Amino acid sequence: MDFGFTRDQIMLRKSMREFVDKEIKGEYARDLDDDLSKMFIDESMWQKIKDLGIFAASVPEEYGGLGGSIIDDVIISEEFARGSTAVAMSFGATTGFGARSILFGGTEEQKRLYLPQIAEGEIKFAMAVTEPAGGTDLLGAITTTARPEGDHFIVSGQKIYITNAHMADYILTLVRTDETTRKKSKSLTLFLMPVKDNPGVKIVPMKKFTIKGASACEVFFDNAKVPAENMVGELHNGWYVLLKTLNHERIIVAALTNGIGQAALEDMVAYAKKREAFGRPIGQYQSIQHKIADTAMELELAKLITYKAAWLLEAGKPCHMEAVMAKVFSSEMAFKAGTRGLDIFAGYGVTLECDMQRYFRDSRQCTFSPISNEMARNFIAEQFGLPKSY
Repeated sequence: MDFGFTRDQIMLRKSMREFVDKEIKGEYARDLDDDLSKMFIDESMWQKIKDLGIFAASVPEEYGGLGGSIIDDVIISEEFARGSTAVAMSFGATTGFGARSILFGGTEEQKRLYLPQIAEGEIKFAMAVTEPAGGTDLLGAITTTARPEGDHFIVSGQKIYITNAHMADYILTLVRTDETTRKKSKSLTLFLMPVKDNPGVKIVPMKKFTIKGASACEVFFDNAKVPAENMVGELHNGWYVLLKTLNHERIIVAALTNGIGQAALEDMVAYAKKREAFGRPIGQYQSIQHKIADTAMELELAKLITYKAAWLLEAGKPCHMEAVMAKVFSSEMAFKAGTRGLDIFAGYGVTLECDMQRYFRDSRQCTFSPISNEMARNFIAEQFGLPKSY
């Protein structure tokens, strides 16, 4: 059993941390959160991330990438989220829903077309699964349909809460293509829906108070055309292609919230050392020390389950339960870290110039997205032979 990182992974974390501390943490992250007209990182930041070369991390060398593993994805996500969850999500939507999904289920032609562009940071991706009538109930709630017409499919329906859809060039979209089969898992298909110059696609960003620098959007498909060659996997088999992407997404959300927890812990410690009350630093008081110690312990445990899940997925081993466990534990750890941080910072903590209130808000979104922690617990229980609760 090896808990160490490779030399390249250590260097990756070091370079990421230096970049985040210089370019993101502090003023940039606060401005991105304050300005609701943005809902995405600006082109200048996108270019800086391109210059880092890390869009190539998720892409194999034969497609112009660096051949990085899912462990690398976790490291990058943790470090980005330590500065700004919104930046992490702006970056991760393309590498996760784009590069990883195409690697998991795409054709060789799709890999050769899209992966080099992703490696260069030239195209952006989103994923559209959730619908107004249901989020976790993917198999039963999908009403968006696609019907064949010549060399295209015609898509009609609506998706909601779709991260960064308004900036995407392509949206990985789950649709129902067979309404006759009783086996719902064999009725769904995945497509890479082109967004630009597609009159059948309308995207409306929604305002929210969590992770404000990465949008949630409504997406409307009104007889939208998608080329048949943009199908990811086989017809009616999209659910099974999607499963690996969902596991990757849950692991990355765990990594994001671990980054939030790390940032909260660092800020708590720094403030406890400098803030004085009754003639001494508040870090000398037992109640403050316990909040910091509890956060440190929970953060360490969250990282362990997250990296285990990532290792399993990278190795091609079953990881459905571990990915869900990581998402649940890490998101709740981060929310508790933000709560404890507000207790320590008190009045200063709720001012917008203090980052702790942002950690608190951003972590809260992750307790129910991309799967609610309640439903995640049901899924974990089912793995031990208990009956479905729905």
